[in-house]
Amino acid sequence: MSYRGRIAPTPSGYLHAGHIATFGIAHRRARERGGQVVLRIEDLDPQRCRAEFVEAALVDFRYFGFDWDEGPDVGGPHAPYFQSQRTEWYREVFERLQAGGHLFPCVCTRRDLRMLANAPHAGEEEPVYPGTCRARKISGAADEVAWRFRVPDGREVSFVDRALGECRFVAGRDFGDFPVWRRDGVPAYQLAVVADDHAMGITEVVRGEDLLLSTARQILLYEALGWEPPEFYHCPLLCDESGARLSKRDGAARASKQQGLRSVASS
Repeated sequence: MSYRGRIAPTPSGYLHAGHIATFGIAHRRARERGGQVVLRIEDLDPQRCRAEFVEAALVDFRYFGFDWDEGPDVGGPHAPYFQSQRTEWYREVFERLQAGGHLFPCVCTRRDLRMLANAPHAGEEEPVYPGTCRARKISGAADEVAWRFRVPDGREVSFVDRALGECRFVAGRDFGDFPVWRRDGVPAYQLAVVADDHAMGITEVVRGEDLLLSTARQILLYEALGWEPPEFYHCPLLCDESGARLSKRDGAARASKQQGLRSVASS
């Protein structure tokens, strides 16, 4: 299969230099290999994602010289490229996982998880889920509870990252049962990304090092669905002067063009 990469911003804020650096690497790796670039807007969260951030991201991409072969303003065989418009596809994937016995309903809240003794360190997504609802009898429709993927405890998940080399994680120790469908009816990040990268034929995923654990989780989803996972390339994160990694509230790339971000995108 020819190379197919993707740029997948989440429009919950303006882009910062770290985003531009990562998207620049993704764009360059695709073009150097004579491959295609897919632009996908990951706008699943209705509370945080806004149209103005989508428009701003498109302006930034064009400013920094990023073009794409499929996605907004281009079209293509897999349109639409807004995740908010692809719920029917995610539901199909969810039902396939459910039929395979890989999921269980969960009524635990974020507050419940934060109160656990093994609460996460700063920057981590959540504590390792302790399996509270694995054996519970919970009734209700799919959209009335959250649904988690049942990880095989003790299973080592390994992959060779094209930037970092061999990476190994242990299910149940490094990460626990993870959400694939939220109680508000919105598919979770892990399910949506795997479903779309498969459907769009992505051959290499380029993203930040902060998503290494997500890669381990997603490999388990690929296996459960009987799909071949793509290759992965995890980029180092950009940090501020204090050593903290940049976040969207640190300012937009579009507001910092005079600070030399063109060199960041091409470095």
